[in-house]
Amino acid sequence: MNEEIYSDLAIEESSKSNFGVNFEIDQVIARNIPVGYTAQATVVLTTKKLLMVYIDGPAKLLLKDVQKIISRMGLVPETFFPPKSQPSYFDDIGTSKYRKVFPARTSPAADDLRYYRTLAPYKPALIQILEVKNAQIRQFDTDSSNDWRPLVKFAYRRIRTS
Repeated sequence: MNEEIYSDLAIEESSKSNFGVNFEIDQVIARNIPVGYTAQATVVLTTKKLLMVYIDGPAKLLLKDVQKIISRMGLVPETFFPPKSQPSYFDDIGTSKYRKVFPARTSPAADDLRYYRTLAPYKPALIQILEVKNAQIRQFDTDSSNDWRPLVKFAYRRIRTS
């Protein structure tokens, strides 16, 4: 029980220090679930009823890896939080990678950067979730036919208010 409390506090502190996002965990939906060979995710519901996913592990992750993980978990992302005090982190990395490939182009458009943004290193990752598809969260499992199996039933859809 104490380990779970410390784990929750560690996620809250990491979110505050790495992403500048301050929240309190109200309920842990799934703790340290495998989402790859070397990555784990924790799905939490905050006191303000926001569903958040915290992904970490020893593997190097890119934004595109995290996007694929979230999709395979059966979740619809709303916000991928950039590192603290770097609000244009993904665009900056995308622009630098784009310029390495196309050095003659001076000002890339947003559509040009769409792919290159996904090459940004993103570990640990914090994602705010908009919706849980089919009311179930899945986990990585190599024994399953498609490598993912249902873990927990949880219905969630965020309805924006003013």
